[in-house]
Amino acid sequence: QVRLVESGGGLVQAGGSLRLSCAASGSIFGFNTMGWYRQAPGKQRELVATITSGGTTNYADFAKGRTSISRDNAKNTVLLQMNSLKPEDTAVYYCYFYTNWVYWGRGTQVTVSS
Repeated sequence: QVRLVESGGGLVQAGGSLRLSCAASGSIFGFNTMGWYRQAPGKQRELVATITSGGTTNYADFAKGRTSISRDNAKNTVLLQMNSLKPEDTAVYYCYFYTNWVYWGRGTQVTVSS
């Protein structure tokens, strides 16, 4: 079992930045992937960015060029930095952890005001 605790989010002005962090605890060993997904009202949950324990990253097209994901394997934490925010970035952002199973955080609301 893996527990994910997210922090960050809130209300941000358009053009601003967000910084989200997630700490994983529990049965963590071996290769794994951590990252972030988001879900806007009335839309499906979608990938933002992920990073493997080996450091390989994957970004959604909308995130490329303005988003950075990093992790600390010793602390089992992942950090998401997104810049140049737009109102359409408004969503609940979920921390994601995958090893042999997918785990989700409870989500943190990000609202971008125009």
